[in-house]
Amino acid sequence: METIHMQGPVCPIPLKHNETIVMGHGAGGKMSQELIRDLFQQVFDYEALKVGNDFGLVPLPADLPRPGRLAVSTDMHMVTPLFFPGGDIGRLAICGTVNDIAMSGGIPLALTAGFILEEGLPMQTLAQVAASMRAAADEAGVQIAAGDTKVAEKGSADQLFINTAGVAWVPDDIRIGGQYARPGDKVLVSGTLGDHGIAVLAARGELGFDADVESDVAPLNHLIAAVLAAAPHTHVLRDPTRGGLGTSLNEITHQAKVSIWLDENRLPVKPVVQAACEMLGFDPLYIANEGKLIVICPAEEADAALEAMRSHPYGQGAALLGEVRAADPGKVLLRTLIGGTRLVDSLSGEILPRIC
Repeated sequence: METIHMQGPVCPIPLKHNETIVMGHGAGGKMSQELIRDLFQQVFDYEALKVGNDFGLVPLPADLPRPGRLAVSTDMHMVTPLFFPGGDIGRLAICGTVNDIAMSGGIPLALTAGFILEEGLPMQTLAQVAASMRAAADEAGVQIAAGDTKVAEKGSADQLFINTAGVAWVPDDIRIGGQYARPGDKVLVSGTLGDHGIAVLAARGELGFDADVESDVAPLNHLIAAVLAAAPHTHVLRDPTRGGLGTSLNEITHQAKVSIWLDENRLPVKPVVQAACEMLGFDPLYIANEGKLIVICPAEEADAALEAMRSHPYGQGAALLGEVRAADPGKVLLRTLIGGTRLVDSLSGEILPRIC
């Protein structure tokens, strides 16, 4: 181990000699968590980043008529192909950031958009993507307030990359985040798992059979508002994107120092997604979703939250998955169909390339 010296301030992080970034660092699993914890959270030692959510809370000026904070998030979007059943990179970019800031329980206000365009990208393709972004922003009720564009030489980028950042307003009386999960809480999800990942894989022609499945990519802020109206003491909201449900729940157990127990017979998975996973050796618990919501709330509000989700177009397949416990902190455990117990660990490494 050695300290890496650079021009200007010295980086205080001890790193292995010749250590390099690999694909697993961007997969959302253990390697991603280690990179965030051991490097970024050490160098960027800000209070808003230490908690570990997909948003950072920033105090608003004291002279506002109602006390509150800002939830801020940013994300990069790369997907192959650019267009897939149920969505495209433009809708993905808007919904991804809207959902990240909405997981704070706040009201999304505005987004920024940055584009890296590869030389040779058809203008029509860009126009289609831009139109899709506008439609998704209108659906979410937010505006794209700023943007930027850069062009990369042909062969140095994969057609089109998009960065989006967003801001939401969060009243001071709302406290939602992974660190707030409590023993006795119920764990719910708004619909079927793995639709996005399998839809993208099918669009590449890599399944070996026709799969009638569309991506679930959608803005979830209106669904979240309905859930919070029905279950105002909700503790956690999370969208299980890269790394899927299994990795997202592991993140929460580490944040709150609790365990989560799931029932396998309650996991909502479409037959076509289950079939594709079995053929490819994948687990639906680790397949990316782009329009699903995890809700962790007190047991007495779980039925109301479930009803609110099922009454919304993006929550009609909602299910109660399990509960939060104090024992075995940091673990996600699955009660299997045959009566056993299985440890659900975080995703390790890469499962599908460029799906979100």
